[in-house]
Amino acid sequence: MKDLARPLPATALAGTVLAAVSACHFLNDMVQSLISAVYPMLKVSFHLSFAQLGLVTLTYQLTASLLQPVVGYCTDRRPRPGSLVMGMGSTLLGLLLLASATRFPMLLAGASLVGMGSAVFHPESSRVARMASGGRHGFAQSVFQVGGNAGSAVGPLLAALVIVPRGQGSIAWFSLAALLAMALLTYVGTWYRRHLAAPKAAAHAAALHPGLSRGRLIASMGILGALIFSKYFYMASLTNFYMFFLMDRFGLPVRSAQVRLFLFLGAVAAGTILGGPIGDRIGRKRVIWASILGVLPFTLLLPYVSLGWTTALSIVIGLVLSSAFSAILVYAQELVPGRVGLISGLFFGFAFGMGGLGAALLGVLADHTSLAFVYRVCAFLPAIGILTAFLPGRHREQAQA
Repeated sequence: MKDLARPLPATALAGTVLAAVSACHFLNDMVQSLISAVYPMLKVSFHLSFAQLGLVTLTYQLTASLLQPVVGYCTDRRPRPGSLVMGMGSTLLGLLLLASATRFPMLLAGASLVGMGSAVFHPESSRVARMASGGRHGFAQSVFQVGGNAGSAVGPLLAALVIVPRGQGSIAWFSLAALLAMALLTYVGTWYRRHLAAPKAAAHAAALHPGLSRGRLIASMGILGALIFSKYFYMASLTNFYMFFLMDRFGLPVRSAQVRLFLFLGAVAAGTILGGPIGDRIGRKRVIWASILGVLPFTLLLPYVSLGWTTALSIVIGLVLSSAFSAILVYAQELVPGRVGLISGLFFGFAFGMGGLGAALLGVLADHTSLAFVYRVCAFLPAIGILTAFLPGRHREQAQA
């Protein structure tokens, strides 16, 4: 019994915090993925077009996109551990509004509240993950990211099992997940506050990173932004319209399509956990190369193959493409040391914005053409990965040059 009363070692405590913040990311993104997972039900009950469905996604993701850099900038200047719980409270209110919505504007309002919750959660929890990394920044971001990807994968499955049979009002049951996340974030916030008060031996780390010229830094950030655009526009085509594509082309029922969406998102979760540790070992630029440009042959094949091959290719695409974000985010944080919140907010926000804009524009394109045409066009987006060649090399190599 005495052993149980002993305080955890610092490394074990940091690992517990990292696991807790990843679990919160799981709950946060599980709740968010319910929005797109119930689109077939909402389309029928609210008589929505594909463009209106895309507008729901755009509202949620644009809210998160615009607010996240602001939150990151403000918390770089003055960290606010208590904001994590407040952000999850916004997500809770958004869920309850989505469950009770009777008109399309109410759906948009609920989606915007969920977006506000994400805007607070992502940059601050990403900062906590880096604090708890023990120097393995890529690994920590992957652990943090995989929680979110796993939640995104489970959301559609839960929607098929809980919401589709019981209707829109059952969305409110998932407010329990938001309450659990608020409890965990209270614990995380306590550790965060204590960590901020402790002396930081690594306070001089920023001086160890070689700087780039202003022009080279801006160009590098622009390239990383283009890679995020490529990844998230393509991902928007799958996360928002993959079920409809399967239902339209292969005649699948809603539940079968949702199961295949779950398989795709499960592959995304698995790929996410690989990108960070591999980047720590072999370099983040190599991971970015492989994950963006490497997926091109599979995206080019996807619109033309059978149901079995479509399922298999979507899994490969999810596995490979998902390894990019952790590598891109940590790479950007290393380019601009000391601005973890701002960089996290910018990149999470830009990713959300591109996902939302992609959903809206691709929805309009689908209304005017077909989903098959959408996938034929999007198949070429990973070719933008060729821009990786113009990124600076690894920081260690720059320091030696």
